[in-house]
Amino acid sequence: MAGRVAGKLALVTGAAQGLGAAQARMLAREGARVLVTDLNEDGAAETARAIEDECGGGTAFSMKLDVTDEGAWENAVETARDNLGGLSVLVNNAGIGVKGNIETCDYETWKHGFAVNVDSVFLGCQKALPLMKESQPGSIVNISSIAGLIASDTMPGYNASKAAVWMLSKSVALYCAKQGWNIRCNSVHPTFIDTPILDGMVANTGYEKSVVMEKLARQIPLKRVGEADDIANGVLYLASDESKFMTGAELKLDGGISAM
Repeated sequence: MAGRVAGKLALVTGAAQGLGAAQARMLAREGARVLVTDLNEDGAAETARAIEDECGGGTAFSMKLDVTDEGAWENAVETARDNLGGLSVLVNNAGIGVKGNIETCDYETWKHGFAVNVDSVFLGCQKALPLMKESQPGSIVNISSIAGLIASDTMPGYNASKAAVWMLSKSVALYCAKQGWNIRCNSVHPTFIDTPILDGMVANTGYEKSVVMEKLARQIPLKRVGEADDIANGVLYLASDESKFMTGAELKLDGGISAM
């Protein structure tokens, strides 16, 4: 079923690599035009070039975006207006890990984690909605984590920030519905996914990647670590009109962990 998001106009954050790059590619393959954004400007441009090589000229644009900067978000929305002609899909994907348990996580690390993981989603939703109202139906997809639903003793900052994304998504969904706008908002909750961020986590363990991946896989009922396209497929569904009756919900892509 090709063209599942034909005519959609999408902005994806954190799309220089990993989950964001996979999401941008998937949306473009299925007919959307995409603005690829990332703090890594060169990486965002590379993702956009790869999309255009595959999907044709005019399908992807790129820009540098610091998702913690209010003015940068205002510029990104205007860039979407200028290059895409509007905005109907917003994917708040950018995020970082937050190291440390409750005793070892320093306050600066905590605040930076919330700035990137939560403030970015607040700013993205707030700044994008005026333009999205002009291109209804619309869909906001916020990438949270299974760690926003299931706690760990080792990462309070990550748990708390991703839980905030989960609840913020519900509030935005209810607000849009109450205003009578055809703009939905949902959150996505992945487990361990084989991306460059996971590579960084592996490097910190001092073990070979295969050893760490096997250990992670044992924690997942499906006995494998996820792939970037596993999440991109979920984002595609939420961006498409196939999910037109789904809002304020959480899509768990966790290999069954939350069922345990």
